[in-house]
Amino acid sequence: MIEIELAQLECKDGDLEYNLNKACYAIMNCSASTDLIIFPETYLSGFPTKENLKAISQPLNGSNIQTLQTLSKEKNVAIAMGMAEEHEGTFYNTTVFITPEDGLLAYYRKTHLWLTDHGIFDAGDRYSCVEWRGVKIGFLICFDIEYPESARALGELGTELLIVTNGNMDPYGSTHRTAIMARAQENHMFAVMTNRVGLGNDGLVFHGGSCMVNPMGHLLCEAGREECSIKMKIDPKQMTQFETEFNYLKERRIKITGQKIHHHAKNSDWIIS
Repeated sequence: MIEIELAQLECKDGDLEYNLNKACYAIMNCSASTDLIIFPETYLSGFPTKENLKAISQPLNGSNIQTLQTLSKEKNVAIAMGMAEEHEGTFYNTTVFITPEDGLLAYYRKTHLWLTDHGIFDAGDRYSCVEWRGVKIGFLICFDIEYPESARALGELGTELLIVTNGNMDPYGSTHRTAIMARAQENHMFAVMTNRVGLGNDGLVFHGGSCMVNPMGHLLCEAGREECSIKMKIDPKQMTQFETEFNYLKERRIKITGQKIHHHAKNSDWIIS
């Protein structure tokens, strides 16, 4: 059983100091029983532009990450948070996972780039699943959740808890609400998603709607459109109907998935390719 807190907050695009201070305040004031606190996509930096990308991106051993590692240990809470990452001259939309025991335990670079990511970030080339306190945790970022293959890849890795750092804006809120419920059900995993609220660059209005979903695809809790934190205890080891009656991962028939069948009307031959 772990207690998860979703920190649904606004941030200021390009303002590292403001965002870090706000994150630190949320961490220091989270419940003493919170095991894991989750922030939105690129929360440390906000969304960058071509002009400020270099200035607001940091390496994984940068000063902001070191600050979060210190707070994680002091507060005895794990932290998942998005950032603009710089690595050897290449820039990624990255989620870091920091724990009291290990510091930076894992990171994930967004693999599916949204329209405004292109020309700013490079795409990541792998998925990330890590075990922490006996729970296998996987990570996706915003647009990734719209691809069934992304969550399925994590399901194949044994993920029990899917963390989605989100930066989803109007009018796409319902898209991600539907998607995370489906991804949880398809892969028999708990899924949690933290989104931004407020305004961003170019008048974007962030949707909020942070939520937690069980392996049946049912919403356990859901936030509105204002700043808030929502907390819930979940048991990623909880047995579900999927595990006792059927299992999508085990019963799917991969060999016929996606095969093309051509019907030749003249002689009624079927060709499978």
